[in-house]
Amino acid sequence: MPKTQLIGKIISDKMQKTVVVDVERTKAHPKYKRIYKINKKYKAHVEGADYKVGDKVVIEECKPMSKDKNWIVIKKI
Repeated sequence: MPKTQLIGKIISDKMQKTVVVDVERTKAHPKYKRIYKINKKYKAHVEGADYKVGDKVVIEECKPMSKDKNWIVIKKI
């Protein structure tokens, strides 16, 4: 089974080797069919590369690295 990949924007880089990525998705209401946006924050592992707030990145699922961190940054878009 392939690992899930998401595209999001970095909103925080204050931690060592960790960034917070905000992923925006669209969802349709089950009854009224109105489309609305959902934002979710993920903590992702970064190894040494220069990522700054505002960068668009691709994150991928990985084994748990800590209590909150189950994602790793793959590349910058």
